[in-house]
Amino acid sequence: MHLGVDSFVSEVTDPVSGEVIGAVERMEHLLEEIMLADRVGLYSFGIGEHHRSEYYDSAPAVILAAAAARTERIRLGSAVTVLSAADPVRVFQQFATLDIISKGRIDLVVGRGSFTEAFPLFGLDLADYDSLFTEKLDLLLKLRDATQVTWSGRHRPPMVAQSVYPRPVQDPLPIWVGVGGTPESFARAGLLGLPLMVAIIGGEPRQFAPLVDLYRRAGAQAGHPPERLQVGLHVFGFVAETTQAAADTIYPGWEEMFTKVSRERGFAPPSRQQFDATSGPNGAFFMGDPQTVADKIRRVSEQLGGVDRLSLQMTNPRLAHDDLLRGIELLGTEVAPMVRTA
Repeated sequence: MHLGVDSFVSEVTDPVSGEVIGAVERMEHLLEEIMLADRVGLYSFGIGEHHRSEYYDSAPAVILAAAAARTERIRLGSAVTVLSAADPVRVFQQFATLDIISKGRIDLVVGRGSFTEAFPLFGLDLADYDSLFTEKLDLLLKLRDATQVTWSGRHRPPMVAQSVYPRPVQDPLPIWVGVGGTPESFARAGLLGLPLMVAIIGGEPRQFAPLVDLYRRAGAQAGHPPERLQVGLHVFGFVAETTQAAADTIYPGWEEMFTKVSRERGFAPPSRQQFDATSGPNGAFFMGDPQTVADKIRRVSEQLGGVDRLSLQMTNPRLAHDDLLRGIELLGTEVAPMVRTA
């Protein structure tokens, strides 16, 4: 299994001084985090896409280009690109260009996103949430598989024998489908024979086993070989010297994030009890010392019938830069070797 880190590049308030880290310094910190992940041997680093005031990741391709120029081995990708709100032609061109800059180290993970701000921002109707993604994914795959494309759909002007450049180094460019919890999304990825990135943000990871099985069965029935049906996990977590330190370091920022989201969506406010339960052995958060996190990764992989990749999302608005660097270092130098040995 390959391990990596995902970031939403959140605005950060220093937990000691109480000062908000400016955008320029925050981006410098992010690039330092990615370069450290490269040095300690982590497999991948992904950048999300949000169009909200608390995040700096509205243009992930630009960030990934800066990271590609500063790294040597680590794979870089989106986590996820909100394809429903984007032009597939521009998405393909951007990530093909990134693949050239990085010399073939790019993964494109596409999804519909867990927030909806992109839809009104780009003049789209939220009622078309599913059809936008289905249609644009179809065009994106055609662009990947052929230089010259003829295509028509409902949400974009048609293309008639039009060529799209540049072409990526990797042939084909890896395109993953990011999914949440709907059976239709899992089945669609399987039928298309595309690798699957499952976002687990709550509940228990083992509850996703029937959905992952549905993905694999749909892929097999469509005639895709098992090696094409890769499964990745995007999970929230953190690694520290001790499990208690990991939880205590992350909780203040987690509580801030989810209080805001709960208020927006009409949910009950989060609590420390809820956080600790979700961080436990069967919960969705991968939180703890290196041994605890490695054991949980192995256990969840077994529960889901094998996992090819796992990315730890450590975004937190009250996480000190030095603490995040240490978490990345522990993930690469201690957790990853344990997982590889197993």
